[in-house]
Amino acid sequence: MQTKTLDDMFLDGVKDIYYAEKKILRTLPKMARASHDPTLQAAFEKHKMETEAQVERLDQIFEILNKPARGKTCPAIDGILEEGAEILEDFKGSQALDAGLLAAAQAVEHYEIARYGTLKAWAVQLGKKDVAALLNATLLEETKTDEALSGLANKSVNAAAMRAAA
Repeated sequence: MQTKTLDDMFLDGVKDIYYAEKKILRTLPKMARASHDPTLQAAFEKHKMETEAQVERLDQIFEILNKPARGKTCPAIDGILEEGAEILEDFKGSQALDAGLLAAAQAVEHYEIARYGTLKAWAVQLGKKDVAALLNATLLEETKTDEALSGLANKSVNAAAMRAAA
């Protein structure tokens, strides 16, 4: 039996996040359509465009690694997105839906931030500076998106959900 290396784990991680990003791309339009808040809709649409660019960066990484761009099933993102789908179903028509969608989106962002941070650290450790730079660009975008979602939650979405409950 061959011993697995950090290089192997790194490639598995890249395949994992590639799968995750592709699934997220299919989910963001549904979230935008379901949202009542135009600012939240715009945030989901903006993040879809960013995610498309992130997938392109991952394609570049696979090319640099001389590996086929292929995802690996990611049970973590499947579970997070399933929770988001439950929110869509359970709170359909409710003013609380936007707060739930936003929370689901942040769960996705936090997963991505953790994944990209680890992959970047491993790329640096493995001497893959060009790959680390691509991963860092995405990590910065994901962090910015999370901050924007927090601002939107605090500024309007959560308050709107509370007003509707009163």
